[in-house]
Amino acid sequence: MGEGNRILLIVSGGIAAYKCLEVIRRLRERDIAVRCILTRAGADFVTPLSLAALSEDKVYDDLFSLTDENEMGHIRLSREADLVVVAPATANILAKMATGIADDLATTALLATDKPVMVAPAMNVRMWEHPATQTNMETLEGRGVLRVGPGEGAMACNEWGMGRMAEPEEIIAAVEKFFRDASRLSGRRALVTSGPTHEAIDPVRYIANQSSGKQGHAIAAALARLGARATLVTGPTHEPDPAGVEVVHVVSARDMLAACETAAGGDGPLDVAVCAAAVSDWRAAETVTDKIKKDGSAPALALVENPDILATLGNGGAQRPRLVIGFAAETSSVVENARTKRTAKNCDWIVANDVSPETGTFGGDANTVHLVSADGVEDWPTLSKRAVADRLAGRIAEALEAAP
Repeated sequence: MGEGNRILLIVSGGIAAYKCLEVIRRLRERDIAVRCILTRAGADFVTPLSLAALSEDKVYDDLFSLTDENEMGHIRLSREADLVVVAPATANILAKMATGIADDLATTALLATDKPVMVAPAMNVRMWEHPATQTNMETLEGRGVLRVGPGEGAMACNEWGMGRMAEPEEIIAAVEKFFRDASRLSGRRALVTSGPTHEAIDPVRYIANQSSGKQGHAIAAALARLGARATLVTGPTHEPDPAGVEVVHVVSARDMLAACETAAGGDGPLDVAVCAAAVSDWRAAETVTDKIKKDGSAPALALVENPDILATLGNGGAQRPRLVIGFAAETSSVVENARTKRTAKNCDWIVANDVSPETGTFGGDANTVHLVSADGVEDWPTLSKRAVADRLAGRIAEALEAAP
């Protein structure tokens, strides 16, 4: 880790900006290239000359510089780095990031980047605790923005509390962990299914369920962050496509199976398949071509079973992924049903969760899961769906690293 890694460091206007000089120095000691963007407010605390001397590169500060736009441009600045770090990340820049405001070079680069972003928040304790800041931070973390700090301590305003920017060694440790993690699944191929499926009854009606796709999309993004070549096969959802993931949009269970078989038979064997989609178990035996009209009596609806995608992958013979993981969405006997499903579908792990209406799991942002494997059951605490995804991706990396 180090040689060849590149960071775009955005220094915004907070008193903690002076710490960035030490961050740059330590990054360069690790042979990590650093290029800086300095905001107008940031220049009130550190000078472009200091940043340039330590980074050994030009410092950029003007969105409308004809020279800079001709030589580099905000698009190239935002995309030639492997990681974008915002330190200090003031309440102002976090708010702009959350709402998509691009009114200077720093925020324009952040909006244009297709690379991971890490923020080191720094502000007064009341500003950090304000609901607006907390909502903005939750929004950004939900989009995959990484965070280091803040910590608790004395502040320049003579107050004490949360909001103190992480120390340089904490930021360096977070960067080093990012680069270590970013290669854990390098060269691995991953398949993730997500969302519901829609099974047509007539041209305007269909059978479906309440899955939002949040968990499956988060898993695909987490695997990509660890360096996997991830393919996400998703039914109809309102979730945005995750960055760095190949996304295949489908509608029905049969569409999803076909897309999964294509991925499984693609460029080299799959290392892992995670079936997080809530696939409709049944579809209409016949789909009529005209909208069914009300005539005073309910029409009879004949159903047939849909193909079992998880079992197909689990019993895939030579094309079977090395690790097959299913989800069990249950409303009772959660772990017992998951154990049965793991055996029946010939998969390695089952991630079981309670989707009873009172849990708020379907469509919500949190999940409480149980990881069921041949070794037993792990009961995980209630976590955000992103945190569940990160934890599961880490376990997948451990299992593949340990495999012969």
